[in-house]
Amino acid sequence: MLIGIISDSHDNMNMLKKAVDVFNERRVGLVLHAGDYIAPFTARELRRLNCKLVGVFGNNDGDKLMLSKQFEGFGQLHDGVHQIELEGKMIAITHYPALAETLAARGAYDVVVYGHTHKVDIRESKPMVINPGECGGWLEGRSTIAMLDLPAMRAELVSL
Repeated sequence: MLIGIISDSHDNMNMLKKAVDVFNERRVGLVLHAGDYIAPFTARELRRLNCKLVGVFGNNDGDKLMLSKQFEGFGQLHDGVHQIELEGKMIAITHYPALAETLAARGAYDVVVYGHTHKVDIRESKPMVINPGECGGWLEGRSTIAMLDLPAMRAELVSL
């Protein structure tokens, strides 16, 4: 399964559109979002995904109830840490880097995904650690997402 990974979209609808287009073109089986969607209206663009979305809330996601409501039918949003098993691999997703490091150190996961820093961090180690950088592009001036080829355990950075 090919998994799309995105974080820190921060209401940048143009970059969200590009990210969704790439995910759909690459036929990802699932998208993981590591938080900071910001406003509930971001769901309008993410709803175009041809797959489900699983994500966590970030520190800037204020109206969690409304965000969750807007994602009903195509996505699930969670607080703190969410874990998912896919193709026999355990994946943890969080927004926070310190928590990601703790999760990685535990050794219970094959992949740990996080966001928050807006900086790309892809470590193809055991476990694999992935921060796709920022989709929004507001802080680093570079809009990026990542792809994870789960069977091969390889990550790819994609510039939007």
